[in-house]
Amino acid sequence: MSAITGTSSAVELRSPVEGRATEILTPEALAFVASLQREFGSERTRLLAARVGRQAELDAGALPDFVDETRDIRENDWRVTPAPPELQDRRVEITGPVDRKMVINALNSGARVFMADFEDANSPTWQNSVDGHVNLKDANEGTISLDTGEKRYELGENPAVLVVRPRGWHLPEKHALVDGEPVSGSLFDFGLYVFHNRERPWFYIPKLENHREARLWNQVFDYAEDELGLARGSIKATVLIETVLAAFEMDEILYELREHIVGLNAGRWDYLFSLIKKLRSRPEFVLPDRAQLTMTTPFMRAYTELLVKTCHRRGAHAMGGMAAFIPSRRDPEVNETALAKVREDKVREAGDGFDGTWIAHPDLVAVATDVFDGVLGDAPNQVGRQRDDVDVGASDLLDLRVEGGEITEAGLRTNVSVGVRYLESWLRGVGAAAIDNLMEDAATAEISRSQIWQWVHHGEITAERAREVLDAELPEGGRFPEAGDLFERVALADPFVEFLTLPAYDYID
Repeated sequence: MSAITGTSSAVELRSPVEGRATEILTPEALAFVASLQREFGSERTRLLAARVGRQAELDAGALPDFVDETRDIRENDWRVTPAPPELQDRRVEITGPVDRKMVINALNSGARVFMADFEDANSPTWQNSVDGHVNLKDANEGTISLDTGEKRYELGENPAVLVVRPRGWHLPEKHALVDGEPVSGSLFDFGLYVFHNRERPWFYIPKLENHREARLWNQVFDYAEDELGLARGSIKATVLIETVLAAFEMDEILYELREHIVGLNAGRWDYLFSLIKKLRSRPEFVLPDRAQLTMTTPFMRAYTELLVKTCHRRGAHAMGGMAAFIPSRRDPEVNETALAKVREDKVREAGDGFDGTWIAHPDLVAVATDVFDGVLGDAPNQVGRQRDDVDVGASDLLDLRVEGGEITEAGLRTNVSVGVRYLESWLRGVGAAAIDNLMEDAATAEISRSQIWQWVHHGEITAERAREVLDAELPEGGRFPEAGDLFERVALADPFVEFLTLPAYDYID
């Protein structure tokens, strides 16, 4: 155990600080992180407790709805501060973890933006977290390179704009203690990055559930700007709307962050997870197989069209969802079918008014760019396009009927197989896992296990059957025994485990 201390701003580090980590975990940077934790940690804790109370209300029969006391915000005219020039054209954004090779390849991919992820695509081992900050610092300085002995990777010309996603409010950083308590993972990731990269302080903010949680981020941004000598509004953020509760407060989230926010993103896989999780006690909201939950289902169309309408009314960017397909270099037929689906998905997004979209693999840059070029031309975005034709109410967001939807044995097996394979990868320190030609992150595993919980809870399948399938689908070797135990716990435990990454965190480091 080592400790780096300032005067009254001690941060106790429970893991070694070696090599280039000393460039990141400096006394000054850690003192800044400690000040963030002391200033905002208690409010974070209060807001997390409020989530528990809200879930109790939903379990008792309440339904999500638009908030009466913020009606004036929704009905009045106001706009967010314009995005800086670097963030005006975001037609294709590539996402991925913060390991060195991924950072270089993503920045060189031809995408306009690279969202470097400390959250769902990153297994938060101490090594991954600290090395990630080294990699991003090098990327911003233009010095990042990697020599594997077989190939050298280095930064090319015109790299993508770098935007960073810290962990959500719910996740701790157990290796760093302030006053004997783990630092918020959000504040740890944000604090270290903005301290070392204050000339490009651009972020993606995940997992918000309401405008009060957005208000806390706004306070963090204001505080950081004051402490680091940045002009007000220098820090810019895009917020992922990936919880059903946040979908009812998009105007309010934009308003709370109006000096700092540049857009909202349709985080569709986590959104499906949130629908299952938040409405888990209601039998009328049981969803069919994951494969049947496409973006053309009415409730997903309502969510995405409302997002575009809300963003453009307020002068913010609307960012589309993820294309997770990994092209195969051995199976052209698989590629042809999958790329056609990717193109269809991006055509729908661009036609709906989205200003850009997400991909997970460099080989998808060309097809996504081609689609958005066809709609945008030389324009950087579609923010000026108003969607006054969209009229979405609470009943539209909560109408979870899926025509022809069913729960099948194949769906159960897919959820178990993908979920346990992802968890095994995560336990080995790999948070972005290639599974069945898809780049999966924690969101897919969350849908997989929460669907099984929902199906068991409402009598669609039995817990015994789920365990039989788990036994049949569990590979040997690696960390699969632990992954199997963990998957059974998060898929079948009662009460529901809010995030699988919380118990999984105890299995690493």
